[in-house]
Amino acid sequence: MQPSSFPVGLDTEPQFPHSVSQVEPSIIDCPVGIVPVLRNNTSGTTEAHNIYGVGSMGIERAAAGIVYRDDVYGATVTINVWEPKVNKDSKDFSATWVQINNGAGEHTDRIGAGLIVNPSLSGDTFVRFHIAWTDGLEKKVCIDQSCLGFVLVNRKWSPGARLPHVSVYDGPQWETKVNIFKDPKTKNWWVTYGKNMPVGYWPSGLFTFLYDKGNFAFWGGIVQGPTATSNALQMGSRHFASEGFRRAAAIRNIQILNENNTYVTPEDDSRLVHGTSKLHVVHRRQVSRRYTRYAYLLRWTRFSRLKIYVLKKEK
Repeated sequence: MQPSSFPVGLDTEPQFPHSVSQVEPSIIDCPVGIVPVLRNNTSGTTEAHNIYGVGSMGIERAAAGIVYRDDVYGATVTINVWEPKVNKDSKDFSATWVQINNGAGEHTDRIGAGLIVNPSLSGDTFVRFHIAWTDGLEKKVCIDQSCLGFVLVNRKWSPGARLPHVSVYDGPQWETKVNIFKDPKTKNWWVTYGKNMPVGYWPSGLFTFLYDKGNFAFWGGIVQGPTATSNALQMGSRHFASEGFRRAAAIRNIQILNENNTYVTPEDDSRLVHGTSKLHVVHRRQVSRRYTRYAYLLRWTRFSRLKIYVLKKEK
């Protein structure tokens, strides 16, 4: 099963200034008509599933990236794959994520997908692909197949799958593309991975505030948990942007889907917010004029200022 159509521009993407390999999750390959459902290695807790921190007490959270505020029918990003170190016995997690919201305050629907290291969910410290959503009306948070709602269509792998290859400092680099978009015909919210490989979809009827469109998009890194900021949990490669590509984690091809079912690069500064949580200072500068769209090299740390670098095409 596939979307009725794919957004215009989804196949078009410039390359990083250095060669990068595409990575796919571990393959299971079920028979036709059957899809795999991965169960985590622990019984799981509400907090392990609550990647949005909704209604949580005593939870530390920090994010670094871009926020876009306007009508959103989809969002896409290419992620430079790293495996940040997270203590296996902790309840903290580190993620590189794309997310779409609509609503206000506690009554906010959220859908998201990306790469997470979450020991309390998976029982290990490997980076894995996950999806998650929030029902703003019921105030319910779900991840992967923890509750009914997300319809899985891929028979070779499912959310929760481990990524077998990760980038190495000053060595081989791996990346993957994550897309969330609304099917203009069925109105369902689809998730695809890599080169238009459908993972599954959220039926539009699952949401109240995201039924038609989103009004918020986020691309970037998140750390969250009881000790996420006090212990300076690693984000990305844990190295500063000043060290450059192959050393600092990056995201690129940051785009939103408009009402014409076309991916475009958000360039209106009045609708974009570049930065981190209020505890941190962000610096931004142009590092190259040869490569299109945006690429952010970032590291978050409690003790240092985070830097965001931008790659933008020369006009």
